[in-house]
Amino acid sequence: MLDDSPETGRFIITGSNNFLLQDNISQSLAGRVAYLYLLPFTLGEADSTNDIDSLIHKGLYPAIYDRSIEPSKWYANYIRTYVERDVRLIKNITNLIAFEKFLRLCAGRVGQLLNMNSLAIESGVDGKTIASWIGVLESSFIVFRLQPHHVSFNKRIVKMPKLYFYDTGLACSLLGIGSPHQVSTHYAKASLFENLVIAELVKHRYNKGENHNLFFWRDNIGHEVDVLADTPNSILPIEIKAGSTINENFFKGIEFWKKLTGSNRSIVVFAGDTKQDRSSGISIVP
Repeated sequence: MLDDSPETGRFIITGSNNFLLQDNISQSLAGRVAYLYLLPFTLGEADSTNDIDSLIHKGLYPAIYDRSIEPSKWYANYIRTYVERDVRLIKNITNLIAFEKFLRLCAGRVGQLLNMNSLAIESGVDGKTIASWIGVLESSFIVFRLQPHHVSFNKRIVKMPKLYFYDTGLACSLLGIGSPHQVSTHYAKASLFENLVIAELVKHRYNKGENHNLFFWRDNIGHEVDVLADTPNSILPIEIKAGSTINENFFKGIEFWKKLTGSNRSIVVFAGDTKQDRSSGISIVP
């Protein structure tokens, strides 16, 4: 198509397994094409008026909003077809039972450091297989890794990435969460809320045709900042809290980071509905 016409501004829309097409292209398309990653809806696109627990459970895949499908049924079928069809095409995976177990184990590790050895032991496969399977989930836009920021400030820092899903509704289905009420009492509620916010930040970058610039930071004694947005001029720390009432514990990570770096501006995203701009430079965002 590129050889036949010099016309620009054309779009080819593919499914999530567009990388299969690339395997069959013999010539380089460098400088001739650009990629745009269209993830599930952002909060603004979904125009959702649901409460936080409902939103986490429902997720943001367009079909659920467009066709008013009950989320639990849609995700169950999505997982079944993904495991039975897509993963065979992607990697010719034969042990589908082990792969589905691995997929559910990943959902239980949302927001945690990605320990492939632990996943291998619990999945009953070797470490190389886990690394390959993580690649499959990333290539098909199921999960992504949030890398640790390289800034050390003479401290030993964690170098393992964290694991997140592109959509919390899918993660909820894999965790067996069948209703918003179950979200509110589930052990993973805080991690799922954190996942929702970080995925939203990633989408806003991708929707502008930019790679995401997000990292996390943690030292070896437990000081942590959930997200560092690394821009050319500054590093913006962002803390994410699932609580709906502002309390001083929200600011521990931010305050430590400010002392360490001299940073001024920072953001705390929480599950309440109050917006504040504090004199300390901290913006609290609902």
